[in-house]
Amino acid sequence: MTNEDKRIWGIHTRNDDLFLNNKVVAIGWRELGNLSEIDNNRNAFKKKYIQVFSDDTKGRVSVVAGMLYRFCHEVQIGDYVVFPSKSNREVNIGVIDGNYVYDPNQIEYVQTRKVKWLKHLPRTAFSQGALYEIGSAMTFFEVKNYADEFLAALNNTKKTIEGSDYEDDTVAATTEEIIENTKDFILKELSRNLKGYALEEFIANLLQAMGYRTKVSQQGGDSGIDIIAYKDELPPRIAVQVKSQDSDIKETVIQSLKGAMMPGDYGLFVTLSNYTKNAQQFLKANPIIRGINGTELVDLILKYYSSLEEKYKKMIPLKMVYIPVVEKD
Repeated sequence: MTNEDKRIWGIHTRNDDLFLNNKVVAIGWRELGNLSEIDNNRNAFKKKYIQVFSDDTKGRVSVVAGMLYRFCHEVQIGDYVVFPSKSNREVNIGVIDGNYVYDPNQIEYVQTRKVKWLKHLPRTAFSQGALYEIGSAMTFFEVKNYADEFLAALNNTKKTIEGSDYEDDTVAATTEEIIENTKDFILKELSRNLKGYALEEFIANLLQAMGYRTKVSQQGGDSGIDIIAYKDELPPRIAVQVKSQDSDIKETVIQSLKGAMMPGDYGLFVTLSNYTKNAQQFLKANPIIRGINGTELVDLILKYYSSLEEKYKKMIPLKMVYIPVVEKD
């Protein structure tokens, strides 16, 4: 089997010592028992998983059952495995040295495979893109985008970044991917948790975080205005309409907001989606109404996140971190 034929797998664990000292890679889900006793097909793994974890979502069933199936049946002796250990901040590269074995003596990681560790390298030996790929949220996954980089590290054909003049051109792409993934997460959580009146309450709180005084209209009393906002005690009044629909907002919908506005009012239209071309043209022709789409809304949430009510922070759990900034020429 040539290197081109071998697959490269990535894996995470909370027990670095088990992997490094026992020379194994392993995953959990003890409740499923011996995976080799399940029929050798993905549907059988899904069926078994649903029997044991009946409360899990369909999405999680598909992801975890597929991961378990791959670990048991798709991984081949001779395949490579990449394991980033947290205890020493190293990237460990090895080769799968045995078939799947169920080890009931383990407390947690009972689904095991023997591995022969070949290299233990500092994280600085790899590009930011490669590190981001093996930082996958999944426990077990296939490494694809940066597979060549890990193979090169085994063959000593790549100079480490540390102490060299190497310029990591993956930083910009990785940074952008992290930002976009965060924005996608926020929009998905808003769409999943906040519909109708609940989204209106959230937008009112976001406006409060931005320094506005707000009043949400009563449920069932929709006159085209969902929220009234003031910057201070004096005019102008801002009439806000909020829509949680997935489809793009049409011109006629924005016209209804304009029709409900009083002389001297400014308008604000907020949507999780976007606006049709005609709606965008209408907004451009009526500058007293500002339209905010899903992307712009997420930008505001990130900017004022720290001032949101705690219940919304729990709904959209974010942690402040620092990521590289690549200056553009």
